[in-house]
Amino acid sequence: MPSPLALSDRAKSLRPSLTLEISARAKALRSEGQDICSLSAGEPDFDTPDFILEATQKALRDGITRYGPAAGDPDLRAAVAEKLTNENGIPTTSAQVLITNGGKQAIYNLFQVLLDPGDEVLIPAPFWLSYPAIASLAGAESRLIPSQAKEGFRLDLDQLEQAITPRSKVLVLNSPGNPTGRVMDRSELEAIVNLMHRHPQLCVMSDEIYEYLLAEGQTHCSFGSLDESLADRCFTVNGFAKGWAMTGWRLGYLAGAESVIRAATALQSQSTSNVCSFAQRGALAALQGSRQCVETMAASYNRRRRLLSEGLQTINGITLSDPQGAFYAFPQLPHGSGNSVDFCRRALEDQGLAMVPGAAFGDDSCIRMSCAVSHETIEDGLRRLRTLLNSA
Repeated sequence: MPSPLALSDRAKSLRPSLTLEISARAKALRSEGQDICSLSAGEPDFDTPDFILEATQKALRDGITRYGPAAGDPDLRAAVAEKLTNENGIPTTSAQVLITNGGKQAIYNLFQVLLDPGDEVLIPAPFWLSYPAIASLAGAESRLIPSQAKEGFRLDLDQLEQAITPRSKVLVLNSPGNPTGRVMDRSELEAIVNLMHRHPQLCVMSDEIYEYLLAEGQTHCSFGSLDESLADRCFTVNGFAKGWAMTGWRLGYLAGAESVIRAATALQSQSTSNVCSFAQRGALAALQGSRQCVETMAASYNRRRRLLSEGLQTINGITLSDPQGAFYAFPQLPHGSGNSVDFCRRALEDQGLAMVPGAAFGDDSCIRMSCAVSHETIEDGLRRLRTLLNSA
């Protein structure tokens, strides 16, 4: 028998996604005829707007099916630059934009070209689960900055500054945030600007994929708009998945210093090359079209987010920091509920309720619940959660 091939250390460092594990088990139970209520969705439940589909269909008919520039369709890069300049207040040129296969590739490319083995990435926790893994693939170490549900998951700036070392290279910001739904206010971001002036080796990657999904009264502030003197150290990651319900299209972008974008483009040219050519025309239509569809979806999430939050607040022992954006709630479980992985497995097996364990996001005392589902599903999920907690 031939000996098995040895995996690289890089491959050995990867861990299976807890979210995929829960999702796969929920699908298996449903296929067996079990009644499953899933509040684990990480994507919009809307269809992509018709005008985007029509633009993409036209691109296909017009023969936009060939290889394109590795950095992206020039018209789309220009539209992204215009959007960032006029809407987000970040002066940007086309040469400072790279179109990527979703926001995840934008982060991957950035970390690959900025980080060396031994560098550090500062990640406020709870965090989107892929940040540490992508940092590890670049050879970097993640330094987590924890926050607490009882304090609204507010980032402790003193704790952040104490975590900075000479090896700290990138600070990750995500607002509105996944999984907490927290929106960072302008004063908090301005304090981070001051911190960056004290630590000139530090860059910021601002993940703004949920920028349009804001609760009433909330305002999104792009970090890169706050201090022009830091322009070469601020990188914006965004995309079309959440705002326009285009998750399967795999369309994102990275914007920042032209020299870094050139390096990230060279990397992309040797890995995936250009993003799907005709899909980029759909993204162009999204930017150039009416935002009414985005506003309609955001309003729907607001109603459902409110329903989920208000329901959770009636459950004895739950601690909830009200989500201010995105389409999640991240409640802290009552004391004595056990760890989040075991709790979510028990919820699925005993109540047919699929949720995502907080351990995947760096907080094992919490669970992530999605409101990107129907009102009926949210109410059903809340009933099942109450039943589970009452039976404990």
